[in-house]
Amino acid sequence: MKHIITILVVLFSFQIQAQTATDANVIKTIYTTSLTNGKSYEWLDHLSNQIGGRLSGSLNAERAVEYTKEELEQLGLDKVWLQPVMVPRWVRGAPEFAYVETAPGITTNVNICALGGSIATPNGGLKAEVVEVKGIEELKALGSENIKGKIVFFNRPMQADLINTFQAYGGCVDQRYSGAKEAAKYGALGVIVRSVNLRLDDFPHTGAMSYGDLPNDQRIPSAAISTNDAELLSSMLALNSQLKFYFSQHCKQLKDVQSYNVIGEITGTEFPEEYIVVGGHLDSWDLGDGSHDDGAGVVQSMDVLRLLKESGIQPKRSIRVVLFMNEENGMRGGKKYAEVAKANGEHHVFALESDSGGFTPRGFSFDCSDAVFNKVQQWQALFKPYLIHYFEKGGSGADIGPLKGGDMVLAGLRPDSQRYFDHHHASNDTFEHVNKRELELGAATMTALVYLFDKYGTGTISDISELND
Repeated sequence: MKHIITILVVLFSFQIQAQTATDANVIKTIYTTSLTNGKSYEWLDHLSNQIGGRLSGSLNAERAVEYTKEELEQLGLDKVWLQPVMVPRWVRGAPEFAYVETAPGITTNVNICALGGSIATPNGGLKAEVVEVKGIEELKALGSENIKGKIVFFNRPMQADLINTFQAYGGCVDQRYSGAKEAAKYGALGVIVRSVNLRLDDFPHTGAMSYGDLPNDQRIPSAAISTNDAELLSSMLALNSQLKFYFSQHCKQLKDVQSYNVIGEITGTEFPEEYIVVGGHLDSWDLGDGSHDDGAGVVQSMDVLRLLKESGIQPKRSIRVVLFMNEENGMRGGKKYAEVAKANGEHHVFALESDSGGFTPRGFSFDCSDAVFNKVQQWQALFKPYLIHYFEKGGSGADIGPLKGGDMVLAGLRPDSQRYFDHHHASNDTFEHVNKRELELGAATMTALVYLFDKYGTGTISDISELND
């Protein structure tokens, strides 16, 4: 019996080596195809330069829906369809304007932009003294006696010594999202928030904010100020605490409108009722053209299905690309997709999202069990030739998050993030800041992981523990 087991182990070892070589060749084909015959950069060029910023509920967002649906149809997928979803419609209006007044008639202009979801300033704008705080806890400590009738200036920067810039982002984004709601409770007239950006520059960065359940008559306008001007304002306040800040903005929240998630599918050959999703969000903020956030993720996800077809791969499971609408200011698209999937009893086994920019891919983060993660780590050697090394447990993506449950595995593409927040939600998030080769490497990296998950599920042929049981 022992002799038979030894022979089986040897035969299985040869099988492992042969299968590993096969997978390595397939993955090499995927990368070669993406780098020499990719479509992601061409698609991004059109999204960015022919359509532009795609704020949820806008005409440009609808143009992006039409364009991506047509492009997916031209790939010869088995199914392409639009999934209706009601989305909020917030409009920026006329350009914002702001200045610091150190004495009557002596002013210095500064760069601001309204935060997404904010109300407008009163007609003629808003001018008041300023109180600077480093965060919401400091705001609460000052109380109404120091806040009432003033503009609150939230000036906590991103933590520069954190290598993970998304961790730094998470450490200060609460003042952008909840600052106005909290400041209004203490009688503030308005809020100015330091842009969430590690670099010192003149670009104000927008982003979602919320009033929670604050009544309409208690809501106050909220704007972001560029990091250079945040530094300037802070320095000026240190010299003159009685200076005044003026800003005007004309944004408005309109009624919800109908939009769509865009979905394309390659139907599986063996397990067509098991679904793998790859996606990004089609909407973007309106200041730039949304090339990094998240045009890159959209076109990479589209190219995953094209690369599978071009590489001659016939998936065992059904592979879907989902271009989610309204991630930036409501998450309606991700929630709707998960809701419909649940209502239809669909069995999703894996979802991968790209929403961290089009920079050089480094690897993936996985939201899964330890057992699954241990098996996924066995694929790392296949990615080593492409300098993909980051395999860590952690978050995945906002739009695929609602799918979480049961044995579902979620993952996020993790590009190098050091420059991402230079462009995030700002007017310099534009096509010329995306490198073609980096974008195509990301598309190939995503395709390779989808290929492996489709072929092996949450296991791998190199796991011979069952043989020894």
